[in-house]
This record gives sequence, C-alpha cells and structure tokens, in this order.
Amino acid sequence: MSRQAFQLRKNSGSALSRTERDIAAIGVIFAALALFVGTGSSVFIHLTRHLLFGEANDDTILTTALLLNIALIVFGWRRYVDLSREVAARREAETAALRLADTDPLTGLENRRSFDVTLTRMAQATTHDGGSLALILIDLDQFKTANDAHGHKTGDTVLIEAARRAKVMLGVDAALARLGGDEFAALVRFAPGADARGQAERIATRIGAAIALPIDCDDTIVTVTASIGIACDRIAPDRASCDGFGEALMHQADLAMYQAKKAGRNRHCWFDPEMETEILERSRLEQGIRHGLRNGEFRPHYEKQVNLATGAITGLEMLARWHSPDLGVIGPDVFVPIAEEIGVMPELSEALIRQALIDAGEWAPHLTLAINISPVQLRDPWFAQRLLKLLIEARMPPHRIDVEVTEQCLTENLTLVRSLITSLRNQGVRISLDDFGHSESSMAHLRTLPFDRIKIDRNFIAGLGQSADSTAMVEAISAMGRGMDLAITAEGIESVEILDELRKLGAFRGQGYVYGQPLSADDLRTELVELNLLAVVPTPVPLTGDRHRA
Repeated sequence: MSRQAFQLRKNSGSALSRTERDIAAIGVIFAALALFVGTGSSVFIHLTRHLLFGEANDDTILTTALLLNIALIVFGWRRYVDLSREVAARREAETAALRLADTDPLTGLENRRSFDVTLTRMAQATTHDGGSLALILIDLDQFKTANDAHGHKTGDTVLIEAARRAKVMLGVDAALARLGGDEFAALVRFAPGADARGQAERIATRIGAAIALPIDCDDTIVTVTASIGIACDRIAPDRASCDGFGEALMHQADLAMYQAKKAGRNRHCWFDPEMETEILERSRLEQGIRHGLRNGEFRPHYEKQVNLATGAITGLEMLARWHSPDLGVIGPDVFVPIAEEIGVMPELSEALIRQALIDAGEWAPHLTLAINISPVQLRDPWFAQRLLKLLIEARMPPHRIDVEVTEQCLTENLTLVRSLITSLRNQGVRISLDDFGHSESSMAHLRTLPFDRIKIDRNFIAGLGQSADSTAMVEAISAMGRGMDLAITAEGIESVEILDELRKLGAFRGQGYVYGQPLSADDLRTELVELNLLAVVPTPVPLTGDRHRA
C-alpha cells in the first residue's frame, strides 16, 4: 500500500471514529436532557405547590433522581469537553508529525523523502499533457568552510537564506526541497511546446546569481556561490510509469552538478550523455587504484639530478608510476588527484617512500633521494614522525633525504607546515621549495620557512633562450640563491640549448629529459653499476681453520 493510500485510509478511519464518537456523545446528552425535562417537570410542580399552597412534598425519590440527573449532565458535559480537547491536541500532534516527516525542519522545504513522492507525482502529471520536466540540483560551494569559520548558527542562516532566494527565483508552480547538508533540488514543469531547456537555463542562472549575493548573518557578511546541475527530459508514458525514472533524472542532474564543480564552481552545467562515460571511467580508475595499491602495482621511478658544471649525478628524484595490467604505465598526473580524493594518497605515498628508501640503500652514499610531498600528507600532523620512522626502518641517514614541498602546500595551513618542516629539518632532513616563482608569495615563504634548496618553476626554464623575461627571472633567482646561501635546482631541462643557457647564469643542479627519461629501479641500478655509483658492500671473509680454532 502506498504512503498516500495509507494516509487516506488512516484519515478516513479517524474521521469515522470521530463521527461515531460525536453521535454517541450527543445521544447521551439528549437522553440526559429528556430525563431531566421529564423528571424535573414533575419535581418542580410538586415543589411549587409545596411552597405556594403548603402541600406535602413526598417526591423525595424524584428529587434525588433529578439531582443525580443534573450531576450526570454536568459531569458528562465536562467529560465531553475534556475529551474534545484531548482529541484536538492529539490531532494537532499528528498533523505536526506528518509535517515534520515531509519537510526539512530548518528551511521548511520538502525533504528528500517527500521530494521523491513529488517527483513521481509530477512525472505522472506531465505524462498526460506531454510536457517536459526539469530537475535542477543546487550545491553550495565552500559551505563547509564558511560553516567551520563562522559557526553553525551562521551556517543555518546561510542555508535558510539560500533556500528563500531559490524559492523566489523558481515561482509558485515549482517544487523545491533540501536533500541534506547544503544540497537542494528543484522540479519545474513546462507545458507542451515550451522551450524547456531555455527556460530551465534562465531559472538556473537566476538562482545562481541570487545565491551569490552577500548574506547578512548578524555581524558577519557571508558570501557563497552555487554549483548547479540541470537534467531535462520530455516525459514519455513508458518512462513516467517506470519506478526508476526519478532516480535516473536525479543521477543525471548529479553528474551535471559534479561537472559544474569540476569546471570551477559558481556555474551551471547541463547533463550530457558523455558524462556517464566519464564517470564510469572515473569509477574504473578508482577501483583500479585500490586494487593496484593492494597488489603493489605502484612503483617508484627515478629522475637523475645532475651538477651542471661537472655532469656528475648528485641525486635522484622519486617519481610515482602505476604499472596497471590493463592500462599500462600511468603517470602521477592521472592517478594522484583521484588517489587524494578517495583518501588513499597517504597510504600510497608511504608505500612508495618505503620502497624508494630500500632502493636508495644500494646507491653510493653521496647520492640523495628527493621525495615530493602532497598537500594531503602535510595535513597530517604526524607526517614528520611517520617519515622519520621509515628512515629508521631503512637505516637511511636523514641528510640523504630531500623533501620537496610545493607552494600549494604552504597556502593551506602554514602553521602546521612550518611545524612539520622544522621538525624534519631538526632531524637532518633537507627541505626544498618546489615550483619557486609560481606564485606571488614565493619570497614571503623563503623568509618565514627554513628551506635548504629552491627549485625553479619549469615554465621559466622552458623559456630560456626564447624569452628575455624567463632569462631575467632565472638570473635573478640565481643571484638571490647566492645571497641567501640557498642551493638551486632547475627542473624541466629538455634540450641542450636550455642547458647551455643555464650554465651561463650560475651554478645549478639540473634535471630533465636531456639527461634521459625517468628510470625504473632495475634500469637505474644497471646504469649505476656502469657508473660505479652503487654502495660498496663488504664481502664476508670466510673463517679459516686457524681462525676458527682461535
């Protein structure tokens, strides 16, 4: 039985019971009044004669019955009033409970449960007139940040105001619901022949613009934006009757909303069938990453770091590669963002670092190992302790490790990053600032954090010999490094011409494809053997008989 049918039956039963109860109560009252009239008339006649003419009054029984009858009427009426009040209070409580079951208590909008019913009803109604139905999914951008920064009371105010503004932009004929958190959904019906796509897009644009206006929360002004996904489909009879239609439309709008966030937020995006292909590919990659992590498919590769003046290898930078049986060798630009989003990046990075430390244990002692650290790892206050534990397990001297931190890491939580960097540096680990010059805050970070080395952004290196600005920038960084006693690495050296230009500008350590592609551990070991750059392992001396006897 559907929820509506059950509610209708319940309401019908309640109405019937109330009617029966009212009829019974009225019947009792009429019977009591009839008894009162019948008994009272006789008693009053005798009482009047007794008072006026002095006749004896022997109707004691009737008088007693009259008094009891009066008491019965008073008691019955009082009981009827009390029962009526109790029933009214219960009816009001039931109505409130039903309202709470169907609405969001904060905004007063429909909740997800009620919205599903509305979606089915509107789809069925649209079937008969051959119109169109648009589902608009609204998600507030960076709401969690605003909520954490200003408190839950301010967050509630933002949600209430965003709901109010969206409702005004939609009009009275549309349905609006809060699905949970900072996510809202709207349903709009369009008549046959109407430009549903154009109208839905105009509505989404108005909603986005309205929500983006500043929101006054007492003494705080909060500004949030919205990412909006739109799915619109003409309702065919066979689809409207399908139970999965609403779910399919919601799925499409959700994919479109995800695409709007991916494109930079604060915009709306239409569903496109290609999005499903993309999301399936994304799901395939997520499953592959989890499976590959369990099966050791992620392995470190190494890019040589060379002294430009002598050409000697001074160290190697670890680069992650995914050796997928199905997809081949995949670079970090593909799997790292996904690994960070699904929460496996710390585990993945730790496994790679552990293996890299084992590999580096075979190299010549003067060769350093550079390790890139992602922003996700630097959010972990225990990262420094984890890394030091790995160094102890691998018996690796801390001074051979160069931790590379990008400027992106520094913008998220500078206080925590400063603590982690200081802790590692106090243990002897070297710290490099990667992609130097990429942002305006580069110099400020050099002044506030204890870096040992800076790595020039590869975009400046790529422009050497072709752009005077790039040459001037690299020359200025070289002079600054000398003045601050900071070692400098130039990455992205991909031609001999760039290499020659760099040698004119200062003393650098360099890396790039001009020195070869990143190598697997086995290929690197073969090359290091040829260059005599493996660690010298003492050969065990067998015990002779004399030594044994000694």
